[in-house]
Amino acid sequence: MAKKPEAPSRIAENKKAAFNYFFEERHEAGIVLHGWEVKALRSGKAQISEGYVIIKEGELYLIGCQIQPLKTASTHVSPDAARIKKLLMKKDEIRRLIGKVEQKGYTLVPTKLYWKNGLVKCDVALAKGKGEHDKRDVIRDREGKREVERAMKSRNR
Repeated sequence: MAKKPEAPSRIAENKKAAFNYFFEERHEAGIVLHGWEVKALRSGKAQISEGYVIIKEGELYLIGCQIQPLKTASTHVSPDAARIKKLLMKKDEIRRLIGKVEQKGYTLVPTKLYWKNGLVKCDVALAKGKGEHDKRDVIRDREGKREVERAMKSRNR
């Protein structure tokens, strides 16, 4: 029997990014990690809510992603939780993203970290910032949906 491909398991998610940005495109990128970082990710010690992606000399770097080292980390390695991590993508994709980011208002935001075939992947979104009025609309819609659900729940009782 053929093996069923396993679904990617989520390590960390940036829910704040969906509130602060409109996503135009999403791209998958690999990450260059040290051994202690992989061990920490396996135990779920990652946080990307403050993270962002910069382009430097034609390469992508993830800044602000916190990976907390395990207490059992090796003694000969000094782990840095906020280390800058290099993202791996195809060169033509990076060139296209550089062109988009140079346009006014676009930025690259990490939205989630996940496992795919034993490798850590980062979902990077090309995003445009939301204005304050857009955020208020999102909050108003969310509260309206909650009220409707409450009314339906009480009606069904």
